[in-house]
Order: sequence, then structure tokens, then C-alpha cells
Amino acid sequence: MVKNLQVYSQDSSVNKRAVHKLISSLKSEFNLAISSLSISFINSEELLDINKEYLNHDYETDVITFNYSKKLKEIDGEILISYEEAKRNAKNFKVTYGKELCRLVIHGMLHLLNFDDKDQKSKKIMKQAENKLTLKYNFALFASK
Repeated sequence: MVKNLQVYSQDSSVNKRAVHKLISSLKSEFNLAISSLSISFINSEELLDINKEYLNHDYETDVITFNYSKKLKEIDGEILISYEEAKRNAKNFKVTYGKELCRLVIHGMLHLLNFDDKDQKSKKIMKQAENKLTLKYNFALFASK
């Protein structure tokens, strides 16, 4: 288990141990220290409320990241993921739910590493890194039934 990592999920099928393993792999990949990291899998309505209240965005999204760190290689932040949006994404992109959750965790971690997706150029760079890491660390982030 990764020290200073808390994983919360409203979806009981999310494999918290696999999330810890993925974060451990990313921690090694980027030579990171984690002072505090919270990853929460919540419903779409809650994520929409957070998007409106804190980011002034009135639309649904699949992941929101809050970065509190003052140092690049020291993670202090929150990743909030809509498990409902993840299920829709998985269906739309024809991938498993577990693989989509893995991609969203990686996407959130990239934001904590100061990757951005606000313009086309930075979005392309971030997407390439996301795809590479998703292939490399293909964790199934749901419980096997």
C-alpha cells in the first residue's frame, strides 16, 4: 500500500488495492514523493456540483484534479473521478470499465505533474503520455467477480 494515499469509492467494484498498485508504479516511473493524495470515485451528480462550485464549469466531466503541491516531484492533491462517466466512456470507446478507470487515474496523475489539456498542443502531449502509460500499466481497477 502506498503511504499517504487514500482511495474512496461509492462503486464497490473499484479495486482499491489495484489503485494503490497503479499509483505505486507511477510513483516509481516519475520518481515522485507523495505527501498526500486522495482519489475518490464518485457519482456524476457530485462531480458536476464540484465542477460548478470550484471551477465555474456547468458541464459534466469524468475527472477533476486539485493540485495543492508547491513542488513538481512531490504530490499533494486530489483526483475526483465519476465512475458513472467512466462506465459511459468505456462503452463509447469500446474498452473495459477497468481500463477506463485506469486511464482516468493516469490522466489525473498527469495533471498533478503539471500536464495540461487546455489547448490543442498541450492536449496532444498529454494524450500521448496518457496513452503510453495506460498501455504500460494496464491495471484492471475493478474487483473480479
